[in-house]
Amino acid sequence: MTQALVDIFGIQNNLSTAQEAARAVLIFTYGLVLLRLCGPRMFGHWSALDIVISIMVGSALARAMTGSAPLIGTMAAAAVMASLHVALAHCVARNNRLAHIVEGEARVLIDHGRIDHDARRRSKISEADLREALREHGIDGEAKAGNVKRMTLEPSGKLSVVKADPCKLDPN
Repeated sequence: MTQALVDIFGIQNNLSTAQEAARAVLIFTYGLVLLRLCGPRMFGHWSALDIVISIMVGSALARAMTGSAPLIGTMAAAAVMASLHVALAHCVARNNRLAHIVEGEARVLIDHGRIDHDARRRSKISEADLREALREHGIDGEAKAGNVKRMTLEPSGKLSVVKADPCKLDPN
């Protein structure tokens, strides 16, 4: 059995093209299984933690695929990283203080039509980015900021906009 696995997947730093292709199929399948076990959060939410874990797991698995790292050990390490990600995600979902530390917090950039330029600058959001986010939500630029109840920079980096009550919108 062991010799058959060596014949199929090769030995570190000594792979044929066919063995590297077999590793690619194995790593692809293994990565897909890890993703399904971790749930949609790993690629759906994209917090800083999700991005770091995704890069680390992808990098580790890529090294195993090309033979520059041990196959089984690297697959085990990827499973440990994915498990830690799931465990930390469960903890973050249950503990607001930990969520604040791991994921960050939302920052209000526009509140009831008033742009907080200090918060915008601290968040490294340019005026052009702010105007773009407003346009994406059907508000034509800063002059129409009065039509915004709240614009928030979310921990994921997304700019979300809540429009003001239509009865109270700026007619201009």
